[in-house]
Amino acid sequence: DKGRQAVQRAREAFLSGRTRPLEFRLQQLHALQRMIAEKETEIATALKQDINRSQYDTPLLELIGIENEIKLAIGKLREWAASRPAEKNLLTISDEVYIQPEPLGVVLIIGAWNYPWALTLMPLVGAIAAGNAAVVKPSELSECSSLLLRALLPRYLDKDLYPVVTGSVSETQELLRLRFDHIVFTGSSPVAKLVMEAAARHLTPVTLELGGKSPCYIDKNCDIRVACRRITWGKFINCGQTCIAPDYILCEPCIQGRVVECIRQTLLEFYGADPKCSPDYGRIVNQRHFNRIMGLMEGYTPVVGGQSDSSQRYIAPTVLKDVPPHSRLMQEEIFGPVLPIVTVSDMDNAITFINEREKPLALYIFCSDKKAIKKMIAETTSGGVTVNDVMMHYTLNSLPFGGVGQSGMGRYHGKHTFDQLSHHRACMVRSLGMESVNLARYPPQNRRRARRARMALTSPLIDMSKRTLVWAILATIIGLGLVIALLVILLIAAGLNCTCWYWRGFYN
Repeated sequence: DKGRQAVQRAREAFLSGRTRPLEFRLQQLHALQRMIAEKETEIATALKQDINRSQYDTPLLELIGIENEIKLAIGKLREWAASRPAEKNLLTISDEVYIQPEPLGVVLIIGAWNYPWALTLMPLVGAIAAGNAAVVKPSELSECSSLLLRALLPRYLDKDLYPVVTGSVSETQELLRLRFDHIVFTGSSPVAKLVMEAAARHLTPVTLELGGKSPCYIDKNCDIRVACRRITWGKFINCGQTCIAPDYILCEPCIQGRVVECIRQTLLEFYGADPKCSPDYGRIVNQRHFNRIMGLMEGYTPVVGGQSDSSQRYIAPTVLKDVPPHSRLMQEEIFGPVLPIVTVSDMDNAITFINEREKPLALYIFCSDKKAIKKMIAETTSGGVTVNDVMMHYTLNSLPFGGVGQSGMGRYHGKHTFDQLSHHRACMVRSLGMESVNLARYPPQNRRRARRARMALTSPLIDMSKRTLVWAILATIIGLGLVIALLVILLIAAGLNCTCWYWRGFYN
Protein backbone atom coordinates (compact mmCIF):
# COMPACT_ATOMS: atom_id res chain seq x y z
CA ASP A 1 0.00 0.00 0.00
CA LYS A 2 2.81 2.42 0.84
CA GLY A 3 4.42 1.72 -2.51
CA ARG A 4 1.16 2.25 -4.39
CA GLN A 5 0.50 5.53 -2.57
CA ALA A 6 4.05 6.72 -3.25
CA VAL A 7 3.72 5.99 -6.97
CA GLN A 8 0.34 7.71 -7.12
CA ARG A 9 1.69 10.85 -5.41
CA ALA A 10 4.72 10.87 -7.71
CA ARG A 11 2.52 10.64 -10.81
CA GLU A 12 0.18 13.39 -9.61
CA ALA A 13 3.18 15.61 -8.84
CA PHE A 14 4.67 14.92 -12.27
CA LEU A 15 1.38 15.65 -14.06
CA SER A 16 1.20 18.99 -12.25
CA GLY A 17 4.12 20.10 -14.45
CA ARG A 18 6.39 20.82 -11.51
CA THR A 19 9.43 19.15 -13.10
CA ARG A 20 9.17 20.89 -16.48
CA PRO A 21 11.10 24.11 -15.68
CA LEU A 22 14.87 23.66 -15.84
CA GLU A 23 15.23 25.90 -12.78
CA PHE A 24 13.34 23.34 -10.68
CA ARG A 25 15.51 20.48 -11.90
CA LEU A 26 18.69 22.45 -11.16
CA GLN A 27 17.43 23.27 -7.68
CA GLN A 28 16.85 19.55 -6.99
CA LEU A 29 20.30 18.62 -8.33
CA HIS A 30 21.96 21.24 -6.12
CA ALA A 31 20.04 19.84 -3.14
CA LEU A 32 21.24 16.31 -3.90
CA GLN A 33 24.78 17.63 -4.20
CA ARG A 34 24.43 19.26 -0.79
CA MET A 35 23.16 16.01 0.73
CA ILE A 36 26.24 14.07 -0.44
CA ALA A 37 28.60 16.75 0.91
CA GLU A 38 26.87 17.17 4.27
CA LYS A 39 26.16 13.50 5.03
CA GLU A 40 29.39 11.83 3.89
CA THR A 41 30.27 10.65 7.42
CA GLU A 42 26.84 9.09 8.00
CA ILE A 43 26.97 7.39 4.58
CA ALA A 44 30.45 5.99 5.32
CA THR A 45 29.23 4.65 8.69
CA ALA A 46 26.27 2.90 7.06
CA LEU A 47 28.55 1.27 4.47
CA LYS A 48 30.93 0.13 7.20
CA GLN A 49 28.02 -1.63 8.91
CA ASP A 50 26.68 -3.13 5.67
CA ILE A 51 29.84 -4.52 4.02
CA ASN A 52 32.77 -3.37 6.17
CA ARG A 53 33.62 -0.66 3.61
CA SER A 54 36.63 1.45 4.55
CA GLN A 55 35.84 5.11 5.24
CA TYR A 56 38.51 6.03 2.67
CA ASP A 57 36.97 3.79 0.00
CA THR A 58 33.51 5.32 0.35
CA PRO A 59 34.38 8.57 -1.49
CA LEU A 60 36.61 6.75 -3.97
CA LEU A 61 34.15 4.02 -4.92
CA GLU A 62 30.82 5.79 -4.61
CA LEU A 63 30.54 9.45 -3.67
CA ILE A 64 33.02 11.04 -6.10
CA GLY A 65 31.22 9.36 -8.99
CA ILE A 66 27.86 10.74 -7.83
CA GLU A 67 29.32 14.22 -7.33
CA ASN A 68 30.85 14.18 -10.83
CA GLU A 69 27.53 13.08 -12.28
CA ILE A 70 25.68 15.92 -10.54
CA LYS A 71 28.26 18.56 -11.57
CA LEU A 72 28.07 17.45 -15.19
CA ALA A 73 24.26 17.50 -15.19
CA ILE A 74 24.14 20.97 -13.64
CA GLY A 75 26.68 22.35 -16.11
CA LYS A 76 25.18 20.75 -19.22
CA LEU A 77 21.44 20.62 -18.46
CA ARG A 78 20.40 23.55 -20.66
CA GLU A 79 22.38 22.11 -23.56
CA TRP A 80 20.96 18.59 -23.07
CA ALA A 81 17.37 19.80 -22.74
CA ALA A 82 17.51 22.16 -25.74
CA SER A 83 15.83 21.21 -29.00
CA ARG A 84 18.20 19.57 -31.47
CA PRO A 85 18.00 20.61 -35.15
CA ALA A 86 17.50 17.79 -37.64
CA GLU A 87 18.54 17.49 -41.27
CA LYS A 88 15.97 18.29 -43.98
CA ASN A 89 15.29 17.31 -47.57
CA LEU A 90 14.17 19.56 -50.43
CA LEU A 91 10.51 18.99 -49.59
CA THR A 92 10.96 20.32 -46.04
CA ILE A 93 13.69 22.91 -46.66
CA SER A 94 11.53 25.81 -45.45
CA ASP A 95 10.10 23.96 -42.42
CA GLU A 96 11.20 24.05 -38.80
CA VAL A 97 12.43 20.54 -38.00
CA TYR A 98 13.87 19.54 -34.63
CA ILE A 99 14.05 16.87 -31.91
CA GLN A 100 12.78 17.87 -28.48
CA PRO A 101 13.82 15.84 -25.41
CA GLU A 102 10.94 15.60 -22.96
CA PRO A 103 10.38 13.71 -19.67
CA LEU A 104 9.03 10.17 -19.75
CA GLY A 105 7.03 10.40 -16.53
CA VAL A 106 7.56 8.26 -13.43
CA VAL A 107 10.74 6.17 -13.32
CA LEU A 108 11.34 3.23 -10.95
CA ILE A 109 14.96 2.88 -9.81
CA ILE A 110 15.78 -0.47 -8.17
CA GLY A 111 19.23 -0.16 -6.60
CA ALA A 112 21.86 -2.78 -5.74
CA TRP A 113 23.47 -3.68 -2.42
CA ASN A 114 27.14 -3.82 -3.48
CA TYR A 115 27.34 -0.08 -4.22
CA PRO A 116 24.05 1.05 -2.64
CA TRP A 117 24.63 4.78 -3.09
CA ALA A 118 26.29 5.05 -6.51
CA LEU A 119 24.07 2.49 -8.25
CA THR A 120 20.94 4.13 -6.85
CA LEU A 121 21.71 7.84 -6.98
CA MET A 122 23.53 8.01 -10.32
CA PRO A 123 20.39 6.96 -12.25
CA LEU A 124 18.41 9.35 -10.03
CA VAL A 125 20.60 12.26 -11.18
CA GLY A 126 19.66 11.52 -14.80
CA ALA A 127 15.99 11.08 -13.91
CA ILE A 128 15.91 14.49 -12.21
CA ALA A 129 17.84 16.17 -15.03
CA ALA A 130 15.44 14.75 -17.63
CA GLY A 131 12.45 16.11 -15.68
CA ASN A 132 11.01 12.83 -14.44
CA ALA A 133 9.55 11.81 -11.13
CA ALA A 134 11.39 8.81 -9.64
CA VAL A 135 10.47 6.15 -7.10
CA VAL A 136 13.64 4.88 -5.44
CA LYS A 137 13.77 1.28 -4.18
CA PRO A 138 17.15 0.60 -2.46
CA SER A 139 18.28 -2.97 -1.85
CA GLU A 140 17.16 -4.50 1.44
CA LEU A 141 20.47 -6.41 1.68
CA SER A 142 22.37 -3.18 2.43
CA GLU A 143 19.97 -2.45 5.27
CA CYS A 144 21.78 0.45 6.97
CA SER A 145 22.31 2.32 3.71
CA SER A 146 18.71 1.68 2.69
CA LEU A 147 17.29 3.11 5.93
CA LEU A 148 19.64 6.10 5.80
CA LEU A 149 18.65 6.86 2.22
CA ARG A 150 14.98 6.73 3.21
CA ALA A 151 15.66 9.21 6.03
CA LEU A 152 17.86 11.61 4.05
CA LEU A 153 16.28 11.95 0.62
CA PRO A 154 12.98 13.56 1.78
CA ARG A 155 14.97 16.16 3.73
CA TYR A 156 16.69 17.40 0.59
CA LEU A 157 14.49 16.54 -2.40
CA ASP A 158 10.81 17.01 -3.24
CA LYS A 159 8.97 14.45 -1.07
CA ASP A 160 6.24 13.72 -3.63
CA LEU A 161 8.38 13.49 -6.75
CA TYR A 162 11.23 11.38 -5.33
CA PRO A 163 9.90 8.98 -2.67
CA VAL A 164 11.99 6.14 -1.22
CA VAL A 165 10.23 2.80 -0.78
CA THR A 166 12.08 0.32 1.45
CA GLY A 167 11.35 -3.33 2.08
CA SER A 168 12.23 -6.80 0.85
CA VAL A 169 11.22 -8.93 -2.12
CA SER A 170 7.46 -8.58 -1.50
CA GLU A 171 7.65 -4.77 -1.58
CA THR A 172 9.64 -4.88 -4.83
CA GLN A 173 7.12 -7.28 -6.36
CA GLU A 174 4.28 -4.98 -5.33
CA LEU A 175 5.99 -2.03 -7.03
CA LEU A 176 6.56 -4.04 -10.20
CA ARG A 177 2.81 -4.69 -10.49
CA LEU A 178 2.28 -0.94 -10.94
CA ARG A 179 2.71 1.03 -14.14
CA PHE A 180 5.88 3.05 -14.64
CA ASP A 181 7.24 4.91 -17.65
CA HIS A 182 10.72 3.39 -17.31
CA ILE A 183 12.43 0.94 -14.96
CA VAL A 184 16.13 1.01 -14.12
CA PHE A 185 17.30 -2.20 -12.46
CA THR A 186 20.79 -3.14 -11.27
CA GLY A 187 21.28 -6.72 -10.12
CA SER A 188 21.41 -10.33 -11.23
CA SER A 189 20.15 -11.89 -14.47
CA PRO A 190 17.54 -14.17 -12.81
CA VAL A 191 15.89 -11.22 -11.06
CA ALA A 192 16.20 -9.10 -14.23
CA LYS A 193 14.02 -11.64 -16.06
CA LEU A 194 11.30 -11.14 -13.45
CA VAL A 195 11.62 -7.36 -13.75
CA MET A 196 11.36 -7.54 -17.53
CA GLU A 197 8.36 -9.87 -17.33
CA ALA A 198 6.56 -7.46 -14.99
CA ALA A 199 7.46 -4.47 -17.19
CA ALA A 200 6.08 -6.24 -20.27
CA ARG A 201 2.55 -6.20 -18.80
CA HIS A 202 2.56 -2.40 -19.10
CA LEU A 203 4.90 -2.18 -22.13
CA THR A 204 7.33 -0.35 -19.88
CA PRO A 205 10.87 0.10 -21.26
CA VAL A 206 13.71 -1.12 -19.05
CA THR A 207 17.38 -0.45 -18.44
CA LEU A 208 18.99 -3.57 -17.01
CA GLU A 209 22.49 -3.31 -15.55
CA LEU A 210 23.49 -6.89 -14.84
CA GLY A 211 26.89 -8.55 -14.84
CA GLY A 212 28.23 -11.91 -15.92
CA LYS A 213 31.71 -13.32 -16.18
CA SER A 214 34.01 -10.50 -17.27
CA PRO A 215 37.21 -12.02 -18.73
CA CYS A 216 40.70 -10.65 -18.23
CA TYR A 217 43.28 -11.65 -20.84
CA ILE A 218 46.99 -11.25 -20.01
CA ASP A 219 49.43 -11.37 -22.94
CA LYS A 220 52.74 -13.05 -22.15
CA ASN A 221 54.77 -10.10 -23.46
CA CYS A 222 53.17 -7.36 -21.36
CA ASP A 223 54.42 -6.00 -18.02
CA ILE A 224 52.95 -8.78 -15.88
CA ARG A 225 53.83 -7.14 -12.55
CA VAL A 226 51.86 -3.98 -13.34
CA ALA A 227 49.03 -5.96 -14.93
CA CYS A 228 48.64 -8.12 -11.81
CA ARG A 229 48.65 -5.10 -9.49
CA ARG A 230 45.77 -3.51 -11.42
CA ILE A 231 43.86 -6.80 -11.69
CA THR A 232 44.30 -7.49 -7.96
CA TRP A 233 42.89 -4.07 -7.09
CA GLY A 234 39.86 -4.49 -9.38
CA LYS A 235 39.12 -8.05 -8.30
CA PHE A 236 39.41 -7.75 -4.54
CA ILE A 237 38.18 -4.22 -3.89
CA ASN A 238 34.78 -4.42 -2.16
CA CYS A 239 35.60 -8.09 -1.48
CA GLY A 240 35.04 -8.97 -5.12
CA GLN A 241 31.42 -7.78 -5.02
CA THR A 242 31.59 -5.59 -8.12
CA CYS A 243 29.64 -6.25 -11.31
CA ILE A 244 32.56 -5.20 -13.55
CA ALA A 245 35.30 -6.89 -11.51
CA PRO A 246 37.55 -9.25 -13.49
CA ASP A 247 35.77 -12.59 -13.05
CA TYR A 248 38.58 -14.82 -14.33
CA ILE A 249 42.02 -14.62 -15.96
CA LEU A 250 42.97 -16.07 -19.35
CA CYS A 251 46.70 -16.54 -19.97
CA GLU A 252 49.18 -18.95 -21.53
CA PRO A 253 50.53 -21.78 -19.30
CA CYS A 254 54.06 -20.39 -19.47
CA ILE A 255 53.16 -17.26 -17.46
CA GLN A 256 50.56 -18.74 -15.08
CA GLY A 257 53.09 -19.27 -12.27
CA ARG A 258 54.39 -15.71 -12.58
CA VAL A 259 50.83 -14.31 -12.55
CA VAL A 260 50.07 -16.21 -9.33
CA GLU A 261 53.26 -14.97 -7.67
CA CYS A 262 52.67 -11.35 -8.70
CA ILE A 263 49.12 -11.45 -7.33
CA ARG A 264 50.42 -12.98 -4.07
CA GLN A 265 52.97 -10.17 -3.69
CA THR A 266 50.39 -7.51 -4.49
CA LEU A 267 47.93 -8.87 -1.92
CA LEU A 268 50.67 -8.71 0.70
CA GLU A 269 51.33 -5.11 -0.34
CA PHE A 270 47.62 -4.16 -0.26
CA TYR A 271 46.25 -6.03 2.77
CA GLY A 272 49.24 -7.33 4.74
CA ALA A 273 49.92 -10.90 5.86
CA ASP A 274 46.37 -11.29 7.22
CA PRO A 275 43.70 -9.50 5.11
CA LYS A 276 41.16 -10.27 7.84
CA CYS A 277 42.81 -7.59 9.98
CA SER A 278 43.08 -5.04 7.18
CA PRO A 279 40.74 -2.02 7.44
CA ASP A 280 40.71 -1.90 3.63
CA TYR A 281 39.32 -5.42 3.08
CA GLY A 282 35.56 -5.91 3.11
CA ARG A 283 33.13 -8.69 3.98
CA ILE A 284 30.52 -10.73 2.11
CA VAL A 285 27.13 -9.03 2.35
CA ASN A 286 25.20 -11.92 3.98
CA GLN A 287 25.37 -15.59 4.95
CA ARG A 288 23.61 -16.83 1.81
CA HIS A 289 26.21 -15.26 -0.47
CA PHE A 290 29.00 -16.48 1.82
CA ASN A 291 27.76 -20.07 1.49
CA ARG A 292 27.32 -19.70 -2.28
CA ILE A 293 30.93 -18.53 -2.79
CA MET A 294 32.33 -21.23 -0.50
CA GLY A 295 30.38 -23.79 -2.51
CA LEU A 296 31.99 -22.58 -5.75
CA MET A 297 35.45 -23.30 -4.27
CA GLU A 298 34.70 -26.90 -3.31
CA GLY A 299 37.10 -29.38 -4.91
CA TYR A 300 39.89 -26.83 -5.50
CA THR A 301 43.15 -26.28 -3.67
CA PRO A 302 43.84 -22.54 -3.61
CA VAL A 303 47.34 -21.42 -4.59
CA VAL A 304 46.69 -18.12 -2.79
CA GLY A 305 44.32 -17.55 0.14
CA GLY A 306 41.35 -19.83 0.72
CA GLN A 307 40.85 -19.03 4.44
CA SER A 308 37.38 -18.15 5.68
CA ASP A 309 35.40 -17.27 8.82
CA SER A 310 31.66 -17.82 8.65
CA SER A 311 30.98 -15.79 11.82
CA GLN A 312 32.40 -12.68 10.15
CA ARG A 313 31.39 -13.61 6.58
CA TYR A 314 35.08 -13.35 5.75
CA ILE A 315 36.66 -15.02 2.72
CA ALA A 316 40.33 -14.30 2.08
CA PRO A 317 41.48 -13.12 -1.36
CA THR A 318 41.77 -16.43 -3.20
CA VAL A 319 43.43 -17.52 -6.45
CA LEU A 320 42.80 -20.87 -8.15
CA LYS A 321 44.93 -22.07 -11.07
CA ASP A 322 44.37 -24.57 -13.89
CA VAL A 323 40.60 -24.25 -13.55
CA PRO A 324 38.76 -26.46 -16.11
CA PRO A 325 36.80 -24.34 -18.64
CA HIS A 326 33.56 -26.27 -18.12
CA SER A 327 33.61 -26.38 -14.32
CA ARG A 328 30.78 -24.93 -12.22
CA LEU A 329 33.09 -22.10 -11.18
CA MET A 330 33.21 -21.02 -14.84
CA GLN A 331 29.46 -21.23 -15.40
CA GLU A 332 28.15 -18.56 -13.03
CA GLU A 333 29.27 -15.11 -11.96
CA ILE A 334 31.47 -15.42 -8.86
CA PHE A 335 30.76 -12.01 -7.29
CA GLY A 336 33.23 -12.64 -4.53
CA PRO A 337 36.99 -12.68 -3.76
CA VAL A 338 37.83 -15.79 -5.78
CA LEU A 339 39.94 -15.45 -8.95
CA PRO A 340 40.21 -18.52 -11.23
CA ILE A 341 42.95 -18.77 -13.86
CA VAL A 342 42.16 -20.62 -17.11
CA THR A 343 45.03 -21.34 -19.50
CA VAL A 344 44.76 -20.79 -23.26
CA SER A 345 47.29 -21.51 -26.01
CA ASP A 346 47.32 -18.00 -27.50
CA MET A 347 45.19 -14.89 -28.13
CA ASP A 348 43.13 -16.62 -30.84
CA ASN A 349 42.26 -19.35 -28.36
CA ALA A 350 41.31 -16.68 -25.79
CA ILE A 351 39.03 -14.97 -28.35
CA THR A 352 37.33 -18.28 -29.13
CA PHE A 353 36.93 -19.00 -25.39
CA ILE A 354 35.26 -15.60 -24.80
CA ASN A 355 32.98 -15.85 -27.84
CA GLU A 356 31.74 -19.32 -26.85
CA ARG A 357 30.20 -17.80 -23.71
CA GLU A 358 27.59 -15.14 -22.98
CA LYS A 359 28.54 -11.55 -23.78
CA PRO A 360 30.19 -10.07 -20.67
CA LEU A 361 29.58 -6.68 -19.08
CA ALA A 362 33.30 -5.85 -19.33
CA LEU A 363 36.37 -7.16 -21.12
CA TYR A 364 39.92 -6.49 -19.94
CA ILE A 365 42.98 -6.86 -22.16
CA PHE A 366 46.55 -6.53 -20.93
CA CYS A 367 48.78 -6.28 -23.98
CA SER A 368 51.47 -3.99 -25.46
CA ASP A 369 50.91 -4.87 -29.12
CA LYS A 370 48.50 -2.34 -30.69
CA LYS A 371 47.58 -4.66 -33.57
CA ALA A 372 46.78 -7.48 -31.16
CA ILE A 373 44.66 -5.11 -29.02
CA LYS A 374 42.67 -3.99 -32.08
CA LYS A 375 42.22 -7.61 -33.13
CA MET A 376 40.81 -8.64 -29.76
CA ILE A 377 38.46 -5.66 -29.59
CA ALA A 378 37.29 -6.25 -33.18
CA GLU A 379 36.70 -9.99 -32.78
CA THR A 380 34.89 -9.98 -29.40
CA THR A 381 31.95 -8.11 -27.92
CA SER A 382 31.17 -6.83 -24.43
CA GLY A 383 29.33 -4.04 -22.67
CA GLY A 384 32.59 -2.12 -22.26
CA VAL A 385 36.30 -2.72 -22.67
CA THR A 386 39.38 -1.39 -20.89
CA VAL A 387 42.90 -2.08 -22.14
CA ASN A 388 45.79 -2.34 -19.66
CA ASP A 389 43.58 -1.61 -16.66
CA VAL A 390 40.31 -2.71 -15.09
CA MET A 391 37.02 -0.93 -14.30
CA MET A 392 38.32 2.54 -15.22
CA HIS A 393 35.92 2.94 -18.16
CA TYR A 394 33.15 3.13 -15.55
CA THR A 395 34.66 6.30 -14.05
CA LEU A 396 34.41 8.34 -17.26
CA ASN A 397 30.87 9.68 -17.57
CA SER A 398 31.36 10.63 -21.22
CA LEU A 399 31.31 6.87 -21.96
CA PRO A 400 28.02 4.95 -21.91
CA PHE A 401 27.90 2.28 -19.22
CA GLY A 402 25.78 -0.77 -19.90
CA GLY A 403 25.70 -4.40 -20.93
CA VAL A 404 24.85 -6.35 -24.05
CA GLY A 405 22.92 -9.60 -24.33
CA GLN A 406 22.85 -11.44 -21.01
CA SER A 407 24.89 -8.70 -19.32
CA GLY A 408 22.14 -6.13 -19.70
CA MET A 409 20.45 -3.60 -21.96
CA GLY A 410 20.35 0.17 -22.12
CA ARG A 411 23.04 2.55 -20.94
CA TYR A 412 23.60 5.39 -18.54
CA HIS A 413 26.16 7.87 -17.12
CA GLY A 414 26.20 11.58 -17.96
CA LYS A 415 24.25 12.59 -21.04
CA HIS A 416 23.55 8.91 -21.74
CA THR A 417 21.33 8.75 -18.63
CA PHE A 418 19.53 11.93 -19.66
CA ASP A 419 18.88 10.51 -23.14
CA GLN A 420 17.89 7.09 -21.80
CA LEU A 421 15.28 8.63 -19.51
CA SER A 422 13.94 11.13 -22.07
CA HIS A 423 11.52 10.80 -24.97
CA HIS A 424 13.07 12.27 -28.11
CA ARG A 425 10.04 13.84 -29.71
CA ALA A 426 10.10 14.42 -33.48
CA CYS A 427 8.78 17.92 -34.25
CA MET A 428 7.99 19.52 -37.63
CA VAL A 429 6.42 22.97 -38.01
CA ARG A 430 5.20 23.75 -41.53
CA SER A 431 3.62 26.76 -43.22
CA LEU A 432 0.25 26.75 -44.95
CA GLY A 433 1.85 28.75 -47.76
CA MET A 434 3.77 27.53 -50.82
CA GLU A 435 1.10 24.93 -51.54
CA SER A 436 2.34 24.55 -55.11
CA VAL A 437 5.36 22.64 -53.75
CA ASN A 438 3.05 19.95 -52.34
CA LEU A 439 0.86 19.43 -55.42
CA ALA A 440 2.99 16.56 -56.71
CA ARG A 441 1.98 14.30 -53.80
CA TYR A 442 -1.79 14.80 -54.19
CA PRO A 443 -4.15 12.74 -56.36
CA PRO A 444 -4.98 12.35 -59.14
CA GLN A 445 -1.50 10.98 -59.75
CA ASN A 446 0.30 10.64 -63.08
CA ARG A 447 3.82 9.77 -64.15
CA ARG A 448 5.01 13.37 -64.12
CA ARG A 449 3.69 14.07 -60.60
CA ALA A 450 5.06 10.79 -59.26
CA ARG A 451 8.50 11.61 -60.68
CA ARG A 452 8.50 15.05 -59.03
CA ALA A 453 7.39 13.61 -55.68
CA ARG A 454 10.08 10.94 -55.87
CA MET A 455 12.78 13.52 -56.59
CA ALA A 456 11.71 15.67 -53.64
CA LEU A 457 11.41 12.78 -51.17
CA THR A 458 14.68 11.09 -52.18
CA SER A 459 16.77 14.27 -52.24
CA PRO A 460 19.89 14.21 -50.02
CA LEU A 461 19.44 15.36 -46.42
CA ILE A 462 20.66 18.88 -45.76
CA ASP A 463 22.36 19.77 -42.49
CA MET A 464 20.72 22.99 -41.34
CA SER A 465 23.00 23.60 -38.39
CA LYS A 466 23.90 27.26 -37.79
CA ARG A 467 27.30 27.13 -39.44
CA THR A 468 26.01 25.24 -42.47
CA LEU A 469 23.04 27.57 -42.73
CA VAL A 470 25.29 30.65 -42.65
CA TRP A 471 27.47 29.23 -45.42
CA ALA A 472 24.36 28.28 -47.42
CA ILE A 473 23.01 31.84 -47.12
CA LEU A 474 26.40 33.32 -48.07
CA ALA A 475 26.69 30.98 -51.04
CA THR A 476 23.16 31.90 -52.15
CA ILE A 477 23.90 35.62 -51.84
CA ILE A 478 27.19 35.26 -53.74
CA GLY A 479 25.48 33.11 -56.36
CA LEU A 480 22.67 35.63 -56.81
CA GLY A 481 25.23 38.42 -56.94
CA LEU A 482 27.13 36.65 -59.70
CA VAL A 483 23.94 36.01 -61.65
CA ILE A 484 22.89 39.68 -61.34
CA ALA A 485 26.38 40.84 -62.31
CA LEU A 486 26.31 38.57 -65.35
CA LEU A 487 22.89 39.91 -66.37
CA VAL A 488 24.11 43.48 -65.97
CA ILE A 489 27.18 42.73 -68.10
CA LEU A 490 24.98 41.12 -70.76
CA LEU A 491 22.60 44.10 -70.72
CA ILE A 492 25.49 46.55 -70.99
CA ALA A 493 27.00 44.50 -73.80
CA ALA A 494 23.65 44.39 -75.53
CA GLY A 495 23.26 48.16 -75.05
CA LEU A 496 26.71 48.85 -76.46
CA ASN A 497 26.00 46.58 -79.38
CA CYS A 498 22.77 48.44 -80.14
CA THR A 499 24.60 51.79 -79.90
CA CYS A 500 27.24 50.61 -82.33
CA TRP A 501 24.62 49.51 -84.83
CA TYR A 502 22.84 52.89 -84.43
CA TRP A 503 25.91 55.02 -85.14
CA ARG A 504 26.98 52.75 -87.97
CA GLY A 505 23.57 53.22 -89.53
CA PHE A 506 23.71 56.98 -88.92
CA TYR A 507 27.05 57.43 -90.70
CA ASN A 508 25.99 55.24 -93.53
